[in-house]
Amino acid sequence: MKRLSVPLTSADKRENFMLDITRSRIKLSQSTHQNRARQAIVLLRLDIDGPPHRNPDGTEIPCPHLHIYQEGFGAKWAFAAPVHLCPAGADSFAVCAAFMAHCNVTDAPHFVVGLF
Repeated sequence: MKRLSVPLTSADKRENFMLDITRSRIKLSQSTHQNRARQAIVLLRLDIDGPPHRNPDGTEIPCPHLHIYQEGFGAKWAFAAPVHLCPAGADSFAVCAAFMAHCNVTDAPHFVVGLF
């Protein structure tokens, strides 16, 4: 797994967040984009091309799916990902940009595209 964590700060400088991006080394299309608050609280997590997720009520949600924090459950519930987060044919950088926009990241970090 390849991992990248980018620190983010709220506009009023009162809250710190982390943007985590994880990609599988074997299945390059499989990735996770996550927004955390207070080090450990997952607010949103987008899983792409991975296994399906089983919600607490037993329903199975295929990938891509979006985990959304819910009081009392954390990020245990997942929902079908909105199409704008991972449109067909989008590369990983486009998905990352869409996820940051969905998380209201206004001053997005600049990523340098490499060969790998």
